[in-house]
Amino acid sequence: MKLATYKDGSRDGQLVVVSKDLSSAHYASGIAQRLQQVLDDWNFLSPQLQDLYQTLNQGKARHAFAFDPKMCMAPLPRAYQWADGSAYMNHVELVRASRNSEVPANFYEDPLMYQGGSDDFLGPCDDIVAVSTDHGIDFEAEVAVVTGDVPMQSSADEALESIRLVMLANDVSLRRLIPAELAKNFGFLQGKPATAFSPVAVTPDELGSAWQHGRLHLTMRVDWNDKRVGMCDAGPEMTFHFGQLIAHLAKTRNVRAGSIIGSGTVSNQAVEAKGRKDWPKGYSCIAEKRAIETILDGKAQTEFMQFGDTVRIEMKDKDGQSVFGAIDQKVTPLRA
Repeated sequence: MKLATYKDGSRDGQLVVVSKDLSSAHYASGIAQRLQQVLDDWNFLSPQLQDLYQTLNQGKARHAFAFDPKMCMAPLPRAYQWADGSAYMNHVELVRASRNSEVPANFYEDPLMYQGGSDDFLGPCDDIVAVSTDHGIDFEAEVAVVTGDVPMQSSADEALESIRLVMLANDVSLRRLIPAELAKNFGFLQGKPATAFSPVAVTPDELGSAWQHGRLHLTMRVDWNDKRVGMCDAGPEMTFHFGQLIAHLAKTRNVRAGSIIGSGTVSNQAVEAKGRKDWPKGYSCIAEKRAIETILDGKAQTEFMQFGDTVRIEMKDKDGQSVFGAIDQKVTPLRA
């Protein structure tokens, strides 16, 4: 099934069930007001939502209405936890290579992960509000999952069973603030503003054969200022699958229902073309594009996002149907 949260003037919005083709929706208020309620009582409430989903898809829901992504908050407008990994080692390798720095061997065995702010997520069509373009505003197209309860020391296979929902994320980064923060050896803070999520979150069964052992085998489409810049495959080159990422998070603590785990920037390896490396599938963040330019030509040419820039992030299934709806945002300045 597909779920979304509609704006209603509150912090947590109203849960709606969305049709498979994203054309219609129905309030779930007779079952649950908010998505977190469902995650807390999944075995009881999700079958009821599934029944409503089937009725909606059959065109028999009495109070259905046209679905509007602009009315959506993030599926979970605020969450108990947002932990973002870096599961695509090609991305790590590119960034490190552009700085003439090798990737430590343990990075291939122990996932990278940081804990981001989860108290104020952006809806899929909300503006990216920034203080200054000098901060190096960047998009990062990612896959994310929402979990049920995960006991401490769960195995990767056990952690896979905890995945309730899958969605897309734009993990916005302020690239020029990050180096000084990391130099303190205490992680990200100001360099990671609010993250945006796709209009709908979907259950793994909805993804069919595209969902394979914790990896989503679909293409991440990224448009920057209406120009297609990325068509990266999210599945084959994901070094750590979501079960491994969740197990990493749960190594020394319980992970509670409503936690969101991100994949990190979706990234694909280069191919050799006429004696020169090429990245035919593009990129899912500007930092990676700049790293490629540095590796090839010794200098980054591409600038980060400016006020007025737009970014669109979307995945389509084999039939060309949007799976999660699109993240479609514009960069705007903070107004006093």
